[in-house]
Amino acid sequence: MAKIPDSTQTSLRQKLLARAAERWPQIQALHTRYRAGFAYIDATLTDGDEVKLCRLRYAGSASQWGFAIYRASHDDYQQAALPNGWPSGTPAEALDTACGLYLGDPTAWITDPRRTNGDAH
Repeated sequence: MAKIPDSTQTSLRQKLLARAAERWPQIQALHTRYRAGFAYIDATLTDGDEVKLCRLRYAGSASQWGFAIYRASHDDYQQAALPNGWPSGTPAEALDTACGLYLGDPTAWITDPRRTNGDAH
């Protein structure tokens, strides 16, 4: 598998940091590691805990990535579908899916805001 280009690594990191700042106040720091065609995403939480979140597979585009969730019970990554049913998506979708699971906020998986009980419902 080919190495992720440096410019794509920079773009990915910027997208993930922006989404974490926008949606996940529990994240104090976001960490990305790269190996071959994969990006591994970990977080340091505000309480100091370190959490492995997910692995993204580079498929030639900075905007669409394959998704694998970290399985703490097996200490590995399992290819998984995003809430929309697709096995790949944007970095923000991947981060939201993993954080929704590990930070206990399933509202992160709601992709259609009309399906909530908010004011517009």
